[in-house]
Amino acid sequence: MEENATPRARLTGTSSLMRENTSATWNRIRSFVVDQHCIPWRISSRIRPWIETWLAHKSPSAYRLVRFGRLKDILKPITHGPRHHFFGYYEKPPWNASGSLILAHESTFNDRPPRAEDPVSVGVVRLHDGGQFEPVAQSHAWNWQQGSLLQWHPTQSEDTILYNDRRNGRFVSVVRRLDGSDERAYERPIYAIHPEGRYALSLNFSRLHEHRPGYGYPGIPDPAHSDFSPVEDGIFLLDMDSGHSRLLISLSQLASRNPLASMAGVPHWINHIQPSPGGQRFAFFHIWRTEKDRWSVRLYASNYDATDLHCVLDTGAISHYDWFDDHSLLVWAKHGPMGERFLLCDIRTGEKTVVGEGVLKEDGHCSFSPDGKWILNDTYPDRWDFQTLMLYKPDGNVRIDLARLYAPRSRWSGEIRCDLHPRWSRDGRFVCIDSVRSGERQMYIADVSAMVCQ
Repeated sequence: MEENATPRARLTGTSSLMRENTSATWNRIRSFVVDQHCIPWRISSRIRPWIETWLAHKSPSAYRLVRFGRLKDILKPITHGPRHHFFGYYEKPPWNASGSLILAHESTFNDRPPRAEDPVSVGVVRLHDGGQFEPVAQSHAWNWQQGSLLQWHPTQSEDTILYNDRRNGRFVSVVRRLDGSDERAYERPIYAIHPEGRYALSLNFSRLHEHRPGYGYPGIPDPAHSDFSPVEDGIFLLDMDSGHSRLLISLSQLASRNPLASMAGVPHWINHIQPSPGGQRFAFFHIWRTEKDRWSVRLYASNYDATDLHCVLDTGAISHYDWFDDHSLLVWAKHGPMGERFLLCDIRTGEKTVVGEGVLKEDGHCSFSPDGKWILNDTYPDRWDFQTLMLYKPDGNVRIDLARLYAPRSRWSGEIRCDLHPRWSRDGRFVCIDSVRSGERQMYIADVSAMVCQ
């Protein structure tokens, strides 16, 4: 600091230096106590269970101080009981265009899979008006993982929603203005919609429910139940203007592409369709059963007329993914002798680059920030039944853990589990999650602008 600096400047500089020194000291202590780099195993094996069980439950503020270096809870609840609220999957923003509303589902129960007769309310939470849930409609086509695939219409994202429903003995999709002034039902349920809103992609939710409960919908049996790879089932392209749909890629077609011995005589199905950001392509999983509770997966990408259907990964073990741009996507998958990793896959070149080596060590629901500089991610419940919410910056291999949330597997597992499914706001300043940390299924937001806008 300069000798002729004002007293205020000298004081400010001194305070800043003290904060930096305090922060550095705390980080060293945290590394010693929590990360356990320097503590003998016999001691660390006793400290960590105490921190994650007794301290986390008895003194959450002290736990946050030890675990994250802060007393304040970064998460703010935006929904409240006694009813349960959740949004669903992780790849869509629940915020509307202005950021004033968040989409949500509301249920009267939280402890079992939905039955065909169980409705769920779809509606909005007004963030600047006390956080009250306002129901807009009801759906009879939903699950705990993805809800009714409720989302904002991409070209009318201030006040128009899409969701799936069951009407007149069939699954349909509905486009509706919040005020009810305009509503249109389509002949097929929607899994994903093109960024420009003209086309949507659909699949057989009855078949998905049979083979992957928690992602499909109960209430309508699959007409092709006995056919392992139907010619007339697969991915459908729905024209949002005309309302007509056509089969784009069949299960029979996928089962016959570079077939493996494990594909013969077993059911095939499709899941996790996601358009690329610019709408040039979409990705999806082709899945076939290998044992009673096991399956194998191929990750495909295609253009919207299926003339460029491309197998991105064929390693068998493939999980969550997100598009980085129209040509590359991040996916958790088996990677040869290295085991499972996050891989950035370039569709054009076939190149696969490991992301987060030594830092992102397990599967999670990954998504890129709107500017592409950060990855939002989570984990499944660990041995202490805690899920970790985190940010990761590929530039510098930096990971910031935001929170640890209790989700006891004794109460929520399998089809009724509550994954965090973290989602970005449209401006990348906030994240939203679903959680059962309170014993109820509710929604929370966190302001991460100070971390990601540096």
